[in-house]
Amino acid sequence: MTGSTTQMTLAQGLNAGLRQALSDDDHVVLLGEDIGALGGVFRVTDGLQREFGPRRVVDTPLAESGILGTAIGMSYRGYRPVVEIQFDGFVYVAFDQIVSQVAKMHARTRGKVPMPITIRIPVAGGIGAAEHHSESPETYFVHTAGLRVVSMSNPQDASTVLRQAIACDDPVIFFEPKRLYHVKGDVDPAVDLADAPPMSSAHVVRPGRDVTVVSWGSHVATAIDAAEAMADDGASVEVIDLRSLSPWDADAVTESVRRTGRLVVVHEGPRQVGVGAEVCATVTERCFEHLEAPPVRVTGHDVPYPPAKLEGHHVPDLDRVCHGIDQVLGRVPLDVLTGVAA
Repeated sequence: MTGSTTQMTLAQGLNAGLRQALSDDDHVVLLGEDIGALGGVFRVTDGLQREFGPRRVVDTPLAESGILGTAIGMSYRGYRPVVEIQFDGFVYVAFDQIVSQVAKMHARTRGKVPMPITIRIPVAGGIGAAEHHSESPETYFVHTAGLRVVSMSNPQDASTVLRQAIACDDPVIFFEPKRLYHVKGDVDPAVDLADAPPMSSAHVVRPGRDVTVVSWGSHVATAIDAAEAMADDGASVEVIDLRSLSPWDADAVTESVRRTGRLVVVHEGPRQVGVGAEVCATVTERCFEHLEAPPVRVTGHDVPYPPAKLEGHHVPDLDRVCHGIDQVLGRVPLDVLTGVAA
């Protein structure tokens, strides 16, 4: 059953999703630094401790590894912990717990011990943040068997997929692009999860005939802007919001590429061995006879995330995405060595 929709920012959609999950299941517990009285750095948990109390919304010490270790123990006892990592660059402290324990416990116990842990991580740049506050660590977790990895691009998906992640018995890495926290959209926080699209499904957010552009998180909007710009130049661009990075919806992407014959993948993480490389490789394997041009990646550079004043040169923008589309359309030469990251 669904309720009425209302305009919310992505942060408010996440808050509504958390509130609904806390209301639906007494075993849901939130853990994180400053998530209680403060409501989190980005105010995603604002008001939840007042409503559900400090035993359900727990302010933790500044110790990410300890937070994840606590969440593992709580999962053993039947709880469904939702961990907030304050900034993307802080998750590395808990990396050993995530890849050595959380990701493996279910398999190690032959399914007897579920790990229903949701790990919320604000990610990526575009807000002029300091060092260690603008990382794109998706590849580390996508490479780790046993983890689900998702990244949201709009308030409704943020609310609904967060609830799906919390209800899932698998551990889920839940990426929240921080540059989108204030983006608004219609949200129905009471969507029946039985009627919602699967958490692992991709969405075609703009249909097209000539080129398929695949992205996720904050750069879905960039891809849509590029598609609109290219339409003025006579090109019909289909945009797919991948949403789930592991598992990813290869069927939706390959079905699109078989129609368009061309693929551009856009992501902010480094180009080398990024998620885009896996998408391009899979599409090449499955759609080789349909391709009219080699797939192109538009990505961040293979460097540490730059200082705030230089991030505009690092983050894929409208011009770089349009240039990638022009490459697969044969309007400009294909740069085989560096793609459009140069």
